[in-house]
Amino acid sequence: MSRTLNVIRLQLINKQTFIWVPLIILAGAAVISILIYAMIPTDEPKYGGGGQAPLWYFFAIGMSAMTLTFPFSQAMSITRREFFFGTMLTAVLGSALMGIVFLAGGGIELLTDGWGMNGYLFYLPWLWEAGAGGAFVVYFVLALFFFVVGFTGATIYKSWGPTVLTIASIALALMIVGVVFLVTRLELWGRVFAGIMDLGALGLALWGLVVVVALSALSFLAFRRAHP
Repeated sequence: MSRTLNVIRLQLINKQTFIWVPLIILAGAAVISILIYAMIPTDEPKYGGGGQAPLWYFFAIGMSAMTLTFPFSQAMSITRREFFFGTMLTAVLGSALMGIVFLAGGGIELLTDGWGMNGYLFYLPWLWEAGAGGAFVVYFVLALFFFVVGFTGATIYKSWGPTVLTIASIALALMIVGVVFLVTRLELWGRVFAGIMDLGALGLALWGLVVVVALSALSFLAFRRAHP
């Protein structure tokens, strides 16, 4: 366990990757969104999606955690198992930090009536309908999902090269298009949207957590073939 914790320290040697850059992206998105809200001449509630910007950055963090840090870890005699679980624990901690920051931002928006202009970046009603705890789970799972997707893609690249990664990406895209085609032809979009509304943001996040676990298992299996 101590060696796994050492991997966390290894990943956090450059705190800019997991901490400062996401916070800077979030702060920049917040300032830009607030300025845009100030230019909208209406008293109606204004909602924006700029807060998701650092969550997308977790995709890049997942890739760099594999492609940049993994070769260095092998030079330090860290086993693949230790590196994998240590890196995933680091992702969990980083995702939890983002969830806490989003909760703090939502609290500020509630206290200030949307930055004094009824504009909301963090407090999005649909995401908060299950309360602060539900909102934390949503933000946490989103950040962790993007990290695991990036890490899994980088693992496939390190294991089998760009050709297999490209084929896998195209196959995934075809599967998504196929599902959309079937839903459209069978005229099931009404049921799909109804199901999404019934699940709510928290329900979708919990299903997303299942996807995260499945992708983590896939990346763990592929990780054994990864080359530094």
